[in-house]
Amino acid sequence: MTQTLDIVKFLELADTIPVVDVRTPLEFEHASIPGAFNLPIFSNEERVIVGTTYKQKGREEAILLGFDLTGPKWSGFIQQALKIAPGKKILVHCWRGGMRSGAMAWALNLYGFEVYLLEGGYKRYRNWVLAQFKENYPILILGGMTGSGKTKTLVKLKELNQQVIDLEDLAQHQGSSYGSMGYLKQPSQEHFENLLASQLIKIDKTKPLWLEDESLSIGKCFIPNPIFQQMRESALLKLEVPFQERVDFLVEEYGKLDKEFLIESTVRIGKRLGPEQTRDAIAAIREDRMDTFIKIVLVYYDKTYANGQGKREKENIHIIECSSTEADENSSLLLNYIQSNEILKPNTILNI
Repeated sequence: MTQTLDIVKFLELADTIPVVDVRTPLEFEHASIPGAFNLPIFSNEERVIVGTTYKQKGREEAILLGFDLTGPKWSGFIQQALKIAPGKKILVHCWRGGMRSGAMAWALNLYGFEVYLLEGGYKRYRNWVLAQFKENYPILILGGMTGSGKTKTLVKLKELNQQVIDLEDLAQHQGSSYGSMGYLKQPSQEHFENLLASQLIKIDKTKPLWLEDESLSIGKCFIPNPIFQQMRESALLKLEVPFQERVDFLVEEYGKLDKEFLIESTVRIGKRLGPEQTRDAIAAIREDRMDTFIKIVLVYYDKTYANGQGKREKENIHIIECSSTEADENSSLLLNYIQSNEILKPNTILNI
């Protein structure tokens, strides 16, 4: 049995049924539906050849060429599909819901699979992704200067059954010049958006959604403008952590990273840091004086954060005095503050 579904029903079934993306490895690597498996009908090179044939000789010639190229592959496709979906229920899509997904659906159906096709393909999915960013969400922003332990506090809030989306985790970047940590690999902008949309669709809009205070860009990934504007207009709960506590936290987090990576990252902000400060920071790195290095660069990052905070409405900024970066303690302070102050958006409740 083969059935074509709209995007909403397709994604509902994707919670329990495997999704197979039959686009090329290059298309899939660039961006995909989160959790999908790649079962490419054509290689990257074959798709170019078939596309050229379609333009130059027409649809029928392209179809014949497609069968010539894939003829020996069909047994392998079915075997791979069985590994992905041993229960023989499978969701399939290509770029526009055309020939590639149709051919795969035909073969799998012939073998006995229950196949569900995405109407409009991945292109329709992308339209759905962009639509999620235009929705309104009950956002609360967790802020604080660099080294305040915001990410660890978000993790703790999630453990306490709060709705949290970790934008830095989705972007695989910590949001500063040092944000790749020397090993993180960022997704494409398109896939970052796909990951974000897959999280937003799960949000209960009657309860607050916690996001970390970010600039528009997180490394090379950009927060979609409609979401960023909502973040800027939402209440900011700023963790006010003593300076030395932040320094100690950052020494622990960044002090163990590769020195050359730290130096390269420092050089990248050299113009903004200043030549003397850059020189001193690099010397401190080389001499294992990580405390000094952190204190130098914090001057720059604190100014940057203050500039960003200055773009917010003052009445939306709430200061939470903290004695340390301890996530357990600070998450309790946050929740207690919200309970004692009217900062939630209308029609939302705090679930604790």
